[in-house]
Amino acid sequence: MQHPIAHRTAARLRTIREQWGALEAAVETPPTSREWPPAETRAFLNTGSSDGALLVEDRAPLTLRDHPAPANLDALDCGLFVEQQVFDLADTLAAAVQHADPSGRGRWVYRNPGAPDARTATGSRAHGLHWAALYVEGRVLDEDTTPEYDEAGTLLPAPFSPLPEHLLHEAARVTQQCEQRIARALTADTITASRTLPTPCPSCGGALVARGAPAEPPAVTCRTGAACGADTGQDAQGRRVWAWPECLPLLLAAQQAEDVLPQAA
Repeated sequence: MQHPIAHRTAARLRTIREQWGALEAAVETPPTSREWPPAETRAFLNTGSSDGALLVEDRAPLTLRDHPAPANLDALDCGLFVEQQVFDLADTLAAAVQHADPSGRGRWVYRNPGAPDARTATGSRAHGLHWAALYVEGRVLDEDTTPEYDEAGTLLPAPFSPLPEHLLHEAARVTQQCEQRIARALTADTITASRTLPTPCPSCGGALVARGAPAEPPAVTCRTGAACGADTGQDAQGRRVWAWPECLPLLLAAQQAEDVLPQAA
């Protein structure tokens, strides 16, 4: 049975990947005051867009792109921090559990300062945050750690060893820090206390309350209590709670409603 920390860490890595497009968009747009989510992220959070899903895995990493005049320095600093942390974590895990594998399948390639061009010099970092997060997730979940037979019936050694527990805890620490920093960058400190949302609970129609803090991502709670049948987590009082990032659609709907209210008035 896998360690519970492995599943939590994998979930955080998925959140980092899913929110990366919104963070990149925020770098190019000035932050707005008292607005959540930032207006520049709405296109990325709107799953009903006719433009289709946002593809971020093919984007060059921030560390390889020029930002001559970033509009949001906080978002840029956050992106650079998260990339560096995940890249360094991939280096650490690869050094501990990655075996020599002529096929090169799923391998993490280290930087080569003597390479002729920047992308070759940065190794797997040239593929960006998305690939690095997927690599780390695979190591955390102990994927590809069992020898397998090839088509000729030859038993091939596993390309990776199981991740030691101390490195699992290190991965958990790094990914939690990165997830929280992205959440703070996207919320732009606009949710710093409890407030009732103008939109009702999608399950029972009860009142929704958004809560946030400078050091924590936001969450949304239904005031109905245990009687609410929403398919989400619960707090100690039995109230339904949408944690980060599941609360994003609720916060987005509330923001859209607030945008309409002044016009209606």
